[in-house]
Amino acid sequence: MSLQDDEKRLAGEFSVRYIEDGQVVGLGTGSTAKFAIEALGLKVRQGLKIRGIPTSVRSRDLATQLGIPLTTFEEVQQIDVTIDGADEFDPKLNLIKGGGGALLREKIVASATKKLLIVTDATKQVQMLGKFPLPVEVIKFAQALVAREIRALGAKTKLRLASETDSDKAGPYITDEGNHILDCSFDQIPDPPALALKLSQIPGVVEHGLFIGMASAVIMAKGTEVIEIRR
Repeated sequence: MSLQDDEKRLAGEFSVRYIEDGQVVGLGTGSTAKFAIEALGLKVRQGLKIRGIPTSVRSRDLATQLGIPLTTFEEVQQIDVTIDGADEFDPKLNLIKGGGGALLREKIVASATKKLLIVTDATKQVQMLGKFPLPVEVIKFAQALVAREIRALGAKTKLRLASETDSDKAGPYITDEGNHILDCSFDQIPDPPALALKLSQIPGVVEHGLFIGMASAVIMAKGTEVIEIRR
């Protein structure tokens, strides 16, 4: 594995020490969250009693394979701890998420969570958000209109293609909720809360990948060291 993969594994495995018996746990999506889910699966096999709420079909399938009991928002409306990844985080722990295409469910789960733990490798730490293209989930019907509005905010927009995540698939990437994703390159986002508000006000935007003030802490692996950054 690469150094980056080693850091992802280290952060993911470290994070499960915060999970306790009887908790409802949000199961994130992405390469770092995958390591956390695998570590949770091991703890469940060793006797840990939890129920998980996955943020994607992929995470649901992985949790099921590992024997992690799952629940739904019909049964519980509050999550004790969620472990999820991020594409970028800034000094205020504002995040860009959605590189894996699950930003809508990730934000819903985060909004219902008492403690959101973000697990990352060292490459995800930035002074200012924006280098990573901001994912925006949009309704297909409004896609062209939304793209125009986002370009007016100073970004370049690109429709995400299914082939970017699965070489056997053609056409636009389809989210778990049946929507499309525009990847929006701003280069720099000096005021993430202001941009988040503007994006939310565009008709046809289902959700965007700016997570403002939601993270309780970032667990970042750097080399062989784990650094906890709290908000």
